[in-house]
Amino acid sequence: MTSVAQRSHGRRRNQRGAALPVVLLIVSMMLATSAAWFERVLFEARNAGAVIDQLQSFRAAEAGLALCSRALVDGAVMAPLPPAQAGEPQGWRRQETFEAQATAPVRAWPGSVRPPQCLVEAWRIAARPAVRAFLVTARGFGVTDDAQSWLQMQLVVDNARIERHWRRVVARPF
Repeated sequence: MTSVAQRSHGRRRNQRGAALPVVLLIVSMMLATSAAWFERVLFEARNAGAVIDQLQSFRAAEAGLALCSRALVDGAVMAPLPPAQAGEPQGWRRQETFEAQATAPVRAWPGSVRPPQCLVEAWRIAARPAVRAFLVTARGFGVTDDAQSWLQMQLVVDNARIERHWRRVVARPF
């Protein structure tokens, strides 16, 4: 009987030694999986924040464009005289021109670091010399100055008829 007891005691000792590496392996796999999920959640949160910031700047620019265009059509904004040469104005592409002449149609925009800005530039359309044409450029901001959206509208006023041509500026001009 003693030999059977000694054999079973020896097996238990071997089994106890094998359990520790298995438990350590399972714990390390769980730790690696948890770390991967944590990194994924952080990445998704950063992306969601960037999308929200971009949408915020887009909505601010959209509101600025609508307000400035409406003020121009209603006569509340004095439109500059068109330049002598025909062609679409390019002042909105130069930082010093935009910063000096842009106006803010509202004092603040919720969630934005700065209120939206807009610049109204008059221009002549060579094919239609009797109409008045304006290029309205709006810039909206998100939570930071880096999150910007630029929108434009070409307004063509032909007597009582107003044509609106909307476009989004894909890249920041300056």
